[in-house]
Amino acid sequence: MTTTGPPVSWKQAYRSLYYAAAPAPADPKLERGKLGLLVIDVQNVYLQRPEPATLDGPGRAMYDAWTPFHERMHRVVLPTIRRLLHRFRGDGHEVLYARIACQTRDGRDRSLSQKLPGWNNLLLPKDEWESQIVADVAPQADEIIVTKTTDSALTGTNLRLMLTNLGISQLVCCGIFTDQCISSTVRSLADESFSVIVVDDGCAAASDDLHRHELEIINMIYCHVMNSSELLGYLP
Repeated sequence: MTTTGPPVSWKQAYRSLYYAAAPAPADPKLERGKLGLLVIDVQNVYLQRPEPATLDGPGRAMYDAWTPFHERMHRVVLPTIRRLLHRFRGDGHEVLYARIACQTRDGRDRSLSQKLPGWNNLLLPKDEWESQIVADVAPQADEIIVTKTTDSALTGTNLRLMLTNLGISQLVCCGIFTDQCISSTVRSLADESFSVIVVDDGCAAASDDLHRHELEIINMIYCHVMNSSELLGYLP
């Protein structure tokens, strides 16, 4: 008979070779008034899907390749983000959003990384349906939304200034994609000496391997990674 042991604590999970032998991190001391939730790029464009019957062979293969991502989003990530929003709002902590959208119709204001050929080359004018945040986790009145044409929400907006004005120095990050805009934003925040927590079950990448690998890369140097249940236990 096969038995499973207790789940691994966030203090030991996602250890890269750099931190394999490092001591366990201390419990975070999250402070009311200094804490915010940042929801990154959970936009309609990333959750829309074509009708499978309309696809040719390569199109159907790509559709199938992305199915695990969509399943994770609907079964895990969106419910987790809703849970975080409920708690942060209920406790009076700041909730902020970032989204990818260009100011021009032809996207000429986009950064180079969003103009290169390939998957990341998306034209998302700011007023189009595809650019909007998914209704399931939409902002409420008076919650801040920053619009960026970069991967990092800090580099491409005035988010840094607003966080300073709000007195926020501790950020909990969730959204998509773990290995792209989540990672870029977290690295930028860490470089600016913000304390960052990334919620494992509140994020997704194109594949679970990419998601887990990126969390291993950024954990313990740019942020701490934990699941939503662990995080909620630390909230003031």
